[in-house]
Amino acid sequence: MTRYNQFSDFELILRLKEDDESAFTEIYERYKWVLYSHAYKKLKNREEAKDVIQELFAGLWTKRNVINFNANLSGYLYTAMRNKILNIIAHQQVADKYIDSLEAYTSQNSFLTDHLIREKQLAMQIEQEIDSLPPRMKALFLLSRKEYLSHREIACKMEISEETVKRQMKNALKTLRLKLGIFSFFLFFLCFI
Repeated sequence: MTRYNQFSDFELILRLKEDDESAFTEIYERYKWVLYSHAYKKLKNREEAKDVIQELFAGLWTKRNVINFNANLSGYLYTAMRNKILNIIAHQQVADKYIDSLEAYTSQNSFLTDHLIREKQLAMQIEQEIDSLPPRMKALFLLSRKEYLSHREIACKMEISEETVKRQMKNALKTLRLKLGIFSFFLFFLCFI
């Protein structure tokens, strides 16, 4: 019986490239906690850190035959994880800028009163798009936007994690933004916030 925990990283890499699932499992067990710890220190969010590790190892398995490890598995894993974290941080910065610009726009309170008919049509379109969301996402969205519940209150009410609420809200807003278009999405926020 082969004892994978006694193999060097280089031997594990060779076996991984030969589609050896036990070698992959050993690599995962060997590095998951140190990588998770580092990801958590950078992201300050357990769920995001878990997601990064999950994506990292899924990518490792998927790309096992094309990745050039240069016999430095730990260096490869650390670099790949660092890049994933930097992508998350960059994406969050873009999202923050978008939200800031949206808040600045809505704080001006510049409503166009002469477009009342178009607003009603847009409101109907928005309601239709909200109705077309998956049932659970729709319920979560309505609790947030119409009953003004916080993410924590929604999580308690729906018996799900607060992270799931945040992720579902993000997905709902993304879906609505894609379906409504950017101009309509801005008007949506004017009507529902």
